[in-house]
Amino acid sequence: MMLEILKRRKCIALLMDPDNYSPGDIKGLFEVESGCKPDMFLVGGSLTKVNPEGLVLELKENFDIPVILFPGSLLQLTGKADGILFISLISGRNPELLIGNHVLAAPYLKKAGTGIIPTGYILVNCGIRTSVEYMSQTEAIPSNKTDIAVATALAGEMLGLKAIYLEGGSGASHPVPPAMIRAVRDAISVPLIVGGGLKTGKDIKQAYQSGADLVVIGNGFESNPGLLKEACSIRNSL
Repeated sequence: MMLEILKRRKCIALLMDPDNYSPGDIKGLFEVESGCKPDMFLVGGSLTKVNPEGLVLELKENFDIPVILFPGSLLQLTGKADGILFISLISGRNPELLIGNHVLAAPYLKKAGTGIIPTGYILVNCGIRTSVEYMSQTEAIPSNKTDIAVATALAGEMLGLKAIYLEGGSGASHPVPPAMIRAVRDAISVPLIVGGGLKTGKDIKQAYQSGADLVVIGNGFESNPGLLKEACSIRNSL
């Protein structure tokens, strides 16, 4: 479902950490104006202590928008979502995040019937050491090493992954460089997701123009809810 959407048009995902939302917060999250809503919700986070099921169910109750899990650990699984980014951290060398956790999660996800989106996750150093880098015990690719990012993305596609996610990490001081986005986009044929450090409309437009199929906003929206409307306006103009 998510992959079909990405193949048709540019998209926006609103990333929501269950730790940051209480029951009842969701209904007034944003006004769904004509042409001004995300194409999907991503639910998860690096340090999430709350099982995401409650947030997933509340989102599905209030919005007719796909809800996709973006789990930071095995504790963040639920069969109630519409799909899951089945993430392999291909920029790192931590075996648990390359395949170990996937083996443990696979029987549960198979039984739950959750839609699987095999995704190559590439962490890029965008100014600070982020929670993702610390928790994953991996080193991010330097933002000036575009050749490494391209080779990593190519390897992910050749291994059969169905999407590539270039991630600056939650709280990144700046987004993934446009030159890196462009080079990866030119090298692969699968959808390209870009997130981390997207704080302004200019950041989002630059990511789209550089080749992102899906931009992910999270912290930027939490600090500035108007960012979603601005992002929708940019998406709709492309």
